[in-house]
Amino acid sequence: MSRSRRSTRIPVAKPVLELRLSPRRLRVLLALVGIGFVVLTARATYLQTLRDEELKERGEKVFTREQSLPASRGKILDRNGVVLASSLPAAAVVVDPLLFRDPPAPEPGEEPSDRKGATDQQRQALARALELTPERIEELIERGSRRFAYLRRQLEPAVAEQVSALGIPGVSVRREYKRHYPEGEVAAHLVGFTDYDDKGREGIELAGDLRLRGVKGSRQVMRDRRGRIIDDLNVVAEPIDGEDEQLSIDSRLQYMAYAALRDAVEEHKALAGSVVVLDVQTAEVLALVNWPTYDPNDRSRLKRSHMRTRAITDRFEPGSTMKAFTTALALELRKVTPNTVIETAPGYLIIGPDKIGDSHFLGTLTVEEVVQKSSNVGTAKMALDMSARQIWEFLTAVGFGQSPRIDFPGAVAGSLRPWRSWRPVEQATISYGHGLSVTLLQLARAYLVFARSGDLPEVTLRRRPGAVAGRQILSEKTVLAVRKMLEMAASADGTAAKSRVTGYRVAGKTGTSLKQEHGRYVKKYVASFVGFAPASAPRLLVAVMVDEPTDGKFYAGDVAAPLFSRVMASGLDLRRIAPDAPVAEIEVPGPLSEAKP
Repeated sequence: MSRSRRSTRIPVAKPVLELRLSPRRLRVLLALVGIGFVVLTARATYLQTLRDEELKERGEKVFTREQSLPASRGKILDRNGVVLASSLPAAAVVVDPLLFRDPPAPEPGEEPSDRKGATDQQRQALARALELTPERIEELIERGSRRFAYLRRQLEPAVAEQVSALGIPGVSVRREYKRHYPEGEVAAHLVGFTDYDDKGREGIELAGDLRLRGVKGSRQVMRDRRGRIIDDLNVVAEPIDGEDEQLSIDSRLQYMAYAALRDAVEEHKALAGSVVVLDVQTAEVLALVNWPTYDPNDRSRLKRSHMRTRAITDRFEPGSTMKAFTTALALELRKVTPNTVIETAPGYLIIGPDKIGDSHFLGTLTVEEVVQKSSNVGTAKMALDMSARQIWEFLTAVGFGQSPRIDFPGAVAGSLRPWRSWRPVEQATISYGHGLSVTLLQLARAYLVFARSGDLPEVTLRRRPGAVAGRQILSEKTVLAVRKMLEMAASADGTAAKSRVTGYRVAGKTGTSLKQEHGRYVKKYVASFVGFAPASAPRLLVAVMVDEPTDGKFYAGDVAAPLFSRVMASGLDLRRIAPDAPVAEIEVPGPLSEAKP
């Protein structure tokens, strides 16, 4: 009979619960417990020594995020330091959809999550603060990514603080900037605007984007389980603010030109219009306005057609403003003198199967009177006495048909066909402004050759420190002769009597042209005028264009010349340029029509 094993009795208060273990089992149990402690201690030592850095990095990935720090965009200033565009503090409300929504039901074998998404009350409060509906918030979340979506941008900081105080899971606030344009629609086309990401989209905002926008920085933040930032860890890179852009524009003259253009377009019930003002000595653009316009601070009802910077992007046939260039070339080539007599009778000219004419009979004219009275026939006769190549090379030299060298988006070249394809009638019509196209800025710049000493610089929208030299195009003798003719055209006996300014000698030329639609001329007109003052020593040059006047007047002498006079008078007064003529009451006679388009 085998000897019974001895067992160890563990006494307890209640005999029913008394546990009896054999010594062997007890030793095995204690050994297992000891081994467990050894394993746990070894594992802890291993993790805390050999894998300490790795675990810290993994932890940081879970709870820390790198967040961008926006750079303040540079200001856009006028020549006197007046702010045309600046950045104001704003905020964006963003959401992490994974934290905002309740966690999905656990898969079989998974532990249920104790995390909770936003409650219905929180969703309603968020919608009220952002002036959205809960449904709209869900739409915005669906448009975003799995872990990120914008709910509202460029909010006032006070609204953002209100949202942050709600403590909604997954919803956070980011600092950003909102662009502000103090001059509104007055400088809209020139300055342009930015998008929500602070990138330039139009105008100088686009042209100078790389300089203006600066470089974003970044910082590391720690978030809790609800996605809220609970601590700023460190700044990885400080943001670098953008550079300021100082333009050549004078905001006071810009407003005066804007108001004058607006009134002219409304008075003549026109489709659109533009004005360009240049400093003759520096070739700086002092004002550039277009109508219709828009408010860059409120683009909710923006029309694409209102965004066009027409003075730089829209082409039109310049009409009789081109007669000054044809005459200048004829003088330069010594084909004529100012007193050369040209017979315009019987008021028209037959060129092969084609016929061109003046609006009324002008008879025998000198070259000076051809420009003063704006004779198509007289100008065409001068052009036909020169070669097509000579005319083309000269017009190209003053910038027609060439892309303007100006740092502005959308600037177009206009059109001037190669001289080899010109027929004689085309050579004649181009001489008085039909068969080619220009922009108002191109036309204004080309006229600098008459306002200066025959040289032609590039125009600029950035401020220049002083006078600038240009490429010599014409002799000073020719320039003075043409300047006198342009002064005659702006006199009481010329086609632009309404362009005069009290106390100043004005020189300039009208242009009235038909528009083309689908390759054919239609009874729609463009009225333009380019001139400068004081004629004795030019300081300012103004070019104006009114597109499709419909109130019964369409000749530039009635539509564009008065607009020029108002803008020029404002500019001369603003810049305190001394008068060069006796101050007397101007009496404007009945209009002398220029040659018909």
